[in-house]
Amino acid sequence: MHPTMTLARRRPACLLALISVMAASFLAVPAAAAAAGNTTGQVTVFWGRNKAEGSLREACDSGRYTMVTMSFLDVFGHGNNYHLDLSGHDLSAIGADVKHCQFIGVPVSLSIGGYGTGYSLPSNRSALDLFDHLWNSYFGGSKPGVRRPFGDAWLDGIDLFLDHGTPADRYDVLALELAKHNNRGEPGKPLHLTATVRCAYPPAAHVGRALATGIFERVHVRIYEDDDKACNVYGAWEDAWDKWTAAYPATKFYIGLTADQKSYQWIHPKDVYYGITPVVQKKDNYGGVMIWDRYFDKNSDYYGSLIKN
Repeated sequence: MHPTMTLARRRPACLLALISVMAASFLAVPAAAAAAGNTTGQVTVFWGRNKAEGSLREACDSGRYTMVTMSFLDVFGHGNNYHLDLSGHDLSAIGADVKHCQFIGVPVSLSIGGYGTGYSLPSNRSALDLFDHLWNSYFGGSKPGVRRPFGDAWLDGIDLFLDHGTPADRYDVLALELAKHNNRGEPGKPLHLTATVRCAYPPAAHVGRALATGIFERVHVRIYEDDDKACNVYGAWEDAWDKWTAAYPATKFYIGLTADQKSYQWIHPKDVYYGITPVVQKKDNYGGVMIWDRYFDKNSDYYGSLIKN
């Protein structure tokens, strides 16, 4: 653990008082220290895990995030059986919200996988079938009989959140096929390819196989919810961060934090500022912060804003 981290756990008695104190504390940091880090202002948030989090449009309009990742497409790899779980959100409204977010400069991606066990890619064929489904359902393709949940809205990227898998899974084949459609000029558009991983390094075999393609734009390293508790905010996350960033120097790395104040791995924003960011921003391929998730961040009413600013 970084020596400056105190991991304050007490909630503020008054939100306005906290913000005032935090702002004063941040402004008191010497300019040289503030300038030493590789600051980016980039904050990604996961959306879609709780209907009470509000709409996608509301998340984008909050000004807290530079990218929103919808979660999850949580069933695939079993023939034509696909399932999109957005926790009861009205799918008919999301297409217009996606376009609104994109119009104001907030890209929207879709995360596949998640915490369940209903997904796998046991063969090249299953990987190509999943690509076909993704491209025709959420991106620039169209195919008779394939439903587009968000109408003609064209998403900005795919995130691989692969908490479960086997060494035989072919996420590398999926990633390479997605990369072929990362068009940075007309008539296409960029397709951002990201991964959200557990803290521990090296990653599980199915994740490592995909990352070994070298084509991922970003990786979000979650320093919370680690099963063995050895690589999280109270464990050896700094050593893991060093290994992740060194292994993939061409990839931008985001530090993954939880905004759930009831989690024992929640980190006070002040401790993020003084204990986390001075460490992660030293890396040339530091990219920003990933927050789990919009529901917890909205309920905190300040977490994402303070992290970003």
